[in-house]
Amino acid sequence: MPGADVGRAVRTYLDHLGVERGLAANTLSSYRRDLRRYDAFLAEQGVERLDDVQEATVSAFLVRLREGDEEHPPLSATSAARTVVAVRGFHRFAVSDGLATHDPAAAVRPPTPTKRLPKALPLSDVEAILEAAGSAGTPLALRDRALLEVLYGTGARISEAVGLDVDDLDRVDGTVLLRGKGSKERLVPVGSYALAAVESYLTTGRPVLATGSAAARSAGALFLNSRGGRLSRQSAWAVLVKAAERAGVTRDVSPHTLRHSFATHLLDGGADIRVVQELLGHASVTTTQVYTLVTVESLREVFATAHPRARA
Repeated sequence: MPGADVGRAVRTYLDHLGVERGLAANTLSSYRRDLRRYDAFLAEQGVERLDDVQEATVSAFLVRLREGDEEHPPLSATSAARTVVAVRGFHRFAVSDGLATHDPAAAVRPPTPTKRLPKALPLSDVEAILEAAGSAGTPLALRDRALLEVLYGTGARISEAVGLDVDDLDRVDGTVLLRGKGSKERLVPVGSYALAAVESYLTTGRPVLATGSAAARSAGALFLNSRGGRLSRQSAWAVLVKAAERAGVTRDVSPHTLRHSFATHLLDGGADIRVVQELLGHASVTTTQVYTLVTVESLREVFATAHPRARA
């Protein structure tokens, strides 16, 4: 019947979730907790029937979730979003099951969780990881050191680094051609530390790896695996994690951590944020015209003065 009692409708919906949709016990418990809190809020507002709930009522409930009350602490955006999703599902079910004539929650959007950037590593931690990567002096260790130096020295994404060919690196000019998202290319300066590590790898390490069984299929690849094939993203990730463990760096480290550290250290060194965005390949509609004014020469100049490993 239209305009059913809220409490009874909540029980009907929970039965539907448990019996017809077969939700797991923990998931069902979360729905029950969220909807009981919603039911209590509506009762506090004097709302007893579903057709009396308005969009403003649901929005007010979202505000209550974020602000908290005497019985509940404020919820994070993620937790509040989960509760709003439960409320939206409840009202959608109520309309489809004939328990209500309208859906007041349809236009109420869950809050967007704040994107958390990884914390930049201190320069000392980065240097310890780089040293640990190449400490063994084997062909694989030379590759690992070169790979991590390139990742930190250019801010490259892991996919961009493993996708490099030998010809993409201009060791005379000190630049590397990176191919980013959407096949967009950008020319990025490479510091002397990274160039030295790559030179050592190309001279001593890569020729050994290139004799593997898969070498013919990856003749031009810069970073090779032990069989001579192109290094994969997963293997490159493992290289960094193992180097961090050997260096005694206890915080979680990923290739994006090095990319974020690259950007943070440049900004700390006085680099203009527009230059850093260009180096990272973060072009946007509103800043594209600005980026076109940034030449390779100016990138090289800022990189050389701001990046901690740009010069020996």
